[in-house]
Amino acid sequence: MSTLLGTTLNGRYRLEARIGSGGMSTVYRALDETLQRQVAIKLMNREIASDSDQLERFRREARAVAQLSHPHVVGVIDAGEDEGRPYIVFEYVEGETLKERIRRLGRLPIAEAVAYTIEIARALGAAHARHIVHRDVKPQNVLIDEEGSAKVTDFGIARTLDEEGLTADGRVLGTTDYVSPEQALGQYVNGQSDLYSLGVVLYEMLTGEVPFKGENQVAVAMKHVREVLPDVQAKRPELSAALAAVVDRATAKRQEDRYADDAEFIADLEDVLAIETARAGSASGEVTTVLRTLPSSTQRRVPFRLRHRALTVILLVALVAGLAGGAVWLATRTHHGTGHLAAPAPARTVAVSLCQTCAHDYDPLGDHVENPGGVNNVVDRDLSTYWQTETYYSGKLGNKPGVGVYLDASPGTRATRIEIDTPTPGWNAEIYARNTPPPRTLPTGGWPDGWTKVGARSNVAGKSLVALSTRTKYDYYLVWVTQLPPQGQFVRISELTLYAYS
Repeated sequence: MSTLLGTTLNGRYRLEARIGSGGMSTVYRALDETLQRQVAIKLMNREIASDSDQLERFRREARAVAQLSHPHVVGVIDAGEDEGRPYIVFEYVEGETLKERIRRLGRLPIAEAVAYTIEIARALGAAHARHIVHRDVKPQNVLIDEEGSAKVTDFGIARTLDEEGLTADGRVLGTTDYVSPEQALGQYVNGQSDLYSLGVVLYEMLTGEVPFKGENQVAVAMKHVREVLPDVQAKRPELSAALAAVVDRATAKRQEDRYADDAEFIADLEDVLAIETARAGSASGEVTTVLRTLPSSTQRRVPFRLRHRALTVILLVALVAGLAGGAVWLATRTHHGTGHLAAPAPARTVAVSLCQTCAHDYDPLGDHVENPGGVNNVVDRDLSTYWQTETYYSGKLGNKPGVGVYLDASPGTRATRIEIDTPTPGWNAEIYARNTPPPRTLPTGGWPDGWTKVGARSNVAGKSLVALSTRTKYDYYLVWVTQLPPQGQFVRISELTLYAYS
């Protein structure tokens, strides 16, 4: 292959350096002598250029990517053939692959990992809108340019959803470290499959390693089919519960439990970026760039100084000069009667309005009551009040699977997440839903008796946003405490807020 260096394709593209290779093709940095600019050339290997199937797949990549015009997709500039060997001309991206960045840095900063995931998801969204499925989403196929921006490349096994033949059902393509369960089984693949792979890429960015290892690719693929990804919070405890919930949902085994589409995935990622940036207290690089693109409702969750760093010094001076007036303004912003300002709703969602008597204690396998006197404190919009479980001096709930609080959201709400505020963090919870009035008493072993599990959270933080896998409306939502905090004898919940898409 090195003998091709210095040669010119069709009198225009002079091959200068080899920058990558695969079974089908070799990628070169080249000079476009007509426009005097650097480009990347993917040249099909001569030994397989006579294979009609491989040739058609190569041509299909050019057609697929040529349809896309997106800032986070490596664009196609030209395509042609030279002495019977087809080639594709791409924009040249100076930088490194995301895989190289992970190998170099190990675990990426949390907000940076989320920012890159948003950019990649937006690129995939543009492809999916044109019915193009990438089918090989992995960090090796993401380039990070000199400015820190992510660009998706190598649609070499992409296909349109209405195309048959080369990559039809029954054929497994893609890298098994990131392969979706349905793709591993050779089943129908759609945009949700790309999002699963992106969820695995996010996991790797956060932990520095892929979730599954095995003796061979088949063994790894079968783990994607059969095994739940290792708990990302166990690998990196400082992650927010909201981010862990996004990873869990993106990589769910069943497609119906995953994000329905790119927009839904991106909305949660945008929420999480705001949360993680606010928690970190700083933002730099690509995080700052992506923050500027968030919906205004989400941006408001990020401290102003992190969104507009250039204006911070000026505004600090103005703040000092107008401190008295600022204090008056802040006072007018107080949420009278509740003692706190309500947190803004996650992007594209609204808080579900609940009546002041719509919370109920729940202990169906114990004495059938669980401190009912204070239960409505969880819906009074006041963080200074709370509901508390009974005191369990052993530190365990005994033989009961759990106790909790359920919310009456009738006549039916398809909640997409629930926010839990607690002054006693560290406990475990499962979220259940149902449409019939919950029984106050259950026989031994009768749990869950009509309840459908829609979410879970280990190690509930002071403020935790839990994603809910709901495909229908439910009248009742239960926060089911399954484990007390370490060295704790009770759980307190200050506020429960359901969110549904607006």
